[in-house]
Amino acid sequence: LKSGHLGSHKDGDVKMVTVPFKVDYLGTYQPFGERCDFNVIVDGVGNGTHVGNSIIHFDFCLLGFSAEGDSAFYGDTYAYIVADNGDTLFVSIEGAVVEPPLEDHPYYVTDYWRDPFEILGGTGRFEGATGGGWSDDYNSTEDSFSHHHWEGTITMIKGKR
Repeated sequence: LKSGHLGSHKDGDVKMVTVPFKVDYLGTYQPFGERCDFNVIVDGVGNGTHVGNSIIHFDFCLLGFSAEGDSAFYGDTYAYIVADNGDTLFVSIEGAVVEPPLEDHPYYVTDYWRDPFEILGGTGRFEGATGGGWSDDYNSTEDSFSHHHWEGTITMIKGKR
């Protein structure tokens, strides 16, 4: 077994590589779902490393608010990215939507969430994929989209299966 940070892991005929993962999406809020009392659904388009031009789908529940009322906690998330070739990458994210914005945000940011995400496998080239990183997402006064920027790493099979 051979391994290295942002390197490869070889076990028999399977070679796993860990590489940077970065995606950017513009999300559109959909009508509320029915999975929980406050079910938020967002569908987005964008692109990223290893997924190309792709779509993202978030389906999560609002779980409550902080005592100060400046944060809304979310979780129970069902989320995935459909890559340009149709392969699907399953992801999980939970955390808090916070307002007001931080000093490093542009003036048009109304609220934000900077939370960890986890890669949970997928189909096709993403079968058995793992990894994760951090989101840097926000809502804006300039448009009705949710803005998503994620960076981290993904470990996946390299080459032909």
